[in-house]
Amino acid sequence: MEMQLDQLSLINLIFLFVIAIFLGVELIAKVPSILHTPLMSGSNAISGITIVGALLSVGLTPGSTLCTILGTLAVIFATINVVGGYLVTDRMLCMFKSKSTKDKK
Repeated sequence: MEMQLDQLSLINLIFLFVIAIFLGVELIAKVPSILHTPLMSGSNAISGITIVGALLSVGLTPGSTLCTILGTLAVIFATINVVGGYLVTDRMLCMFKSKSTKDKK
């Protein structure tokens, strides 16, 4: 009986993950380019929260090898996401600056 409940919850989690993927693709595809920068800033904030959660995961479970490996990977990938997001946002903001402002740099 216990195994069937675990399988059902796994199926529900996979279903929820697939629905979230489709919903995310539809939402992002319909975002106008003018709103891309604020959306990117929001996703950077979420990735920052992921970094904090991953650091807590690694720090609070010192004996668990799996938690240490997954937490370290989460920190690495979230950091790449944050840095890349800020670089893309900076490039987009440079596109909206006037030429006289660009020449001063």
